[in-house]
Formats: sequence, C-alpha cells, structure tokens
Amino acid sequence: MAMMRSDLGIMKILHLKKRGCFLLKLLCLVVLVLIFCEFLVYYVVIFQCHWPEVKIEAHRSSKQYSASVLKAMFLSDTHLLGEIKGHWLDKLRREWQMERAFQTALSLLEPDIVFILGDIFDEGKWSSSQAWEDDVRRFQKMFRHPVRTELMVVVGNHDIGFHYEMTTYKIKRFAKVFNFTSGKLITRKGVNFVMVNSVALEGDGCTVCSRAEAKLMKLSHKLNCSHQQEQNHSNKRCSDVEQLPASEPILLQHYPLYRRSDADCTGEDSALSEEKYIPFKEKYDVLSREASQKLLWWFHPRLILSGHTHSACEVLHNGKIPEISVPSFSWRNRNNPSFIMGSITPTDFSLYKCFLPLESRVVTIYCIAGALLGVLILAHLQLLNPPFYFAQHLIRKHKAV
Repeated sequence: MAMMRSDLGIMKILHLKKRGCFLLKLLCLVVLVLIFCEFLVYYVVIFQCHWPEVKIEAHRSSKQYSASVLKAMFLSDTHLLGEIKGHWLDKLRREWQMERAFQTALSLLEPDIVFILGDIFDEGKWSSSQAWEDDVRRFQKMFRHPVRTELMVVVGNHDIGFHYEMTTYKIKRFAKVFNFTSGKLITRKGVNFVMVNSVALEGDGCTVCSRAEAKLMKLSHKLNCSHQQEQNHSNKRCSDVEQLPASEPILLQHYPLYRRSDADCTGEDSALSEEKYIPFKEKYDVLSREASQKLLWWFHPRLILSGHTHSACEVLHNGKIPEISVPSFSWRNRNNPSFIMGSITPTDFSLYKCFLPLESRVVTIYCIAGALLGVLILAHLQLLNPPFYFAQHLIRKHKAV
C-alpha cells in the first residue's frame, strides 16, 4: 500500500514537471514572438535600407566625401493622437510602432539631420494647454535623438489648424517647442533648406499670412543676393545682406504645391486607385496655384518635399523641379509607412525610400503564432487527434455495435 502511494506521488510529480515544462515552452514561444514583432522586425526591415550615393568631385577622398555629404531623413504626418479622439489602445499600438521605427532608424542609419514635414499632432488645432503639454511630452519621448542628430519640424494644419482655425497663439505655442517660425532658412554643410508654413499661404491678406509672406520674401532676397555675390554681380540692395552658400535651396513644407489630383502618381505606396482621380481642393488638399507659383518664383528650388496626403507621389513642376510627397510614418494612416533618405551636397542630391514593416505582416505573424499556440495546447490536452486515429475510433465503435 505504501509503495502504491509512493508510485502515485512520483507519477504526480512527473506529471506536474511535464506540465510545467510545457507551460515554459509556451511562454518561451510567446516571448520570442513578442520580441520579434515588437523589436527585431524593425531591425530586420530597416537594416536593408542604405544611404544613396551622390555625385561629388572626383579628387575627394572617402573621408572628405563622408564629411561633405549631408545625410538627411524626411518623414511626415506622425499624427500623435490626442485626448479627444485617441483611444488608449490605438495610441499605444501606433505610437509604439513609430517610436521603435524611429529609434531603430537612428541607431542603424545615423543621419545628420531629421525633418518632420508637419502634422506632428492630430489634435493640436484644438487641444487645451494641458493636452498640448502632454502631447509634446509624448513626442519628445518617442522622437528622442542623440546630440549628433538634429531634429527639425515643419508645421502642419493639424498642429495649428486650417487657415480659418489658425491663431497667433497656436503658432507661438508651436514655435516655442519646435523653434519654427512662419518661414525659416537653415544651412547645413553648404545645403540650404527653406522651411515653409504652408498653412499661412492662403493669400487673403490675413495678419498671419502677411507676416509669413513677408518673411519668405526676405529669405528669398537673402538667397538671391548670395547667388549674385557668388557670381561677382554687384548690387547695392545686397551690400548689407549676410552671404549664404550659393546652393539652390530645398523647399520643405506640409501642403504639396498645386496639382490636380494624384492620378499620375505611381508606386506601391501611392494613393488607392479609387482615390487617385478625386480632384484636389486648393488651399485644403494642396496649395493654390498662385501660392505655388510664388514659392517657385521666390526660391527656384532644386527639390521640394511635402506631406499632408499620407500617400507617395512624385511630380515635376515647370518641367524640371521635382516634388516628393512623403507618405505618413504611422500605421494608423498606412499599412506600409516609409521615410525618405537623402544624400545631399550643395550641387546634387540622391534620394532613397526606406519602408517600415507592414502592419498586415506583423498581424499575420501574430495570427500564425496564436494558431500554433492553440494547436499545441489542444495536442497537449489530447483533444486533437490525427484524422486516422479518429477514423479508427469510429470503425471500432461500428464493429462493436
């Protein structure tokens, strides 16, 4: 009797060990899937991206080459959800995706500068002071960056509101955090960037719009004077103007320049076929014809980068000036977010698009892992028999009858 109890005790211990070992294996599977889908997948995908090569003087060494080429990242429309429309689970999922994508890109690619082309926030146009501070705090955590990398931000309509919602208070609130005015010119490694408040280019003479246009005209004058001085052209109006590199500028803004629609846009991340032929509304989807022509005439840019549409597009203005619409960086707006990598010199540039992990692919991995987990549990509980065992059981039952 005592021996039987001892055997039963040993069997019970073995059974518990077996169950514990099985649960440990399941836990390991869950942890591995989580680590891959929430961390490693970003490294696997972004590791495949590379900085494009750009033409440069042949006599320069590789060390001089790397020092003279500006490595710039361009992304857009992060749309951090606010307290009004943002569900906590949606915020958690999408913002974790953007944070991991951005931090992985910084770690692997080490850009010199990052530009975000507007609509940083989803509810900046109507958020309270407290909500604004909370959103800014989340942004600064998600898009933290090392000292070696500079982060510059362009204002979008969701940050300060459309033209009819835009106020001086909202603009100053945004400028205080991001050091952005209605127009800003920065120069890095001899490359000029003009950052435009495209929301203020309504052209109706409002106070904010007039100030924005005056600022842009002043920047245009400064660039034109630098170009003339480089060519040894004397001009009395340029005598007291700070000289900048004579490089043609790159225009950065939220709204695209005027185009009728996305009908001519191609690529896997362009607008959906049913949306491509919907005409764009001026001053809402794109800038007006008048504002677009002003920017082209003032700055004669060699490249324009914009956001707002959440889809990719490449168009030529005046037959020679390329504009790249940068898609949204968030899974909330696209299944296949991306960002642009640019190798830029004062005289040339080369661009490369880096895609982020597909949300549908990550969801598929979770579904497969979940199904596998279910099968393993059923098999462990002996509730899942191979088909021939089931058939054999039926045959034996029939014979017994």
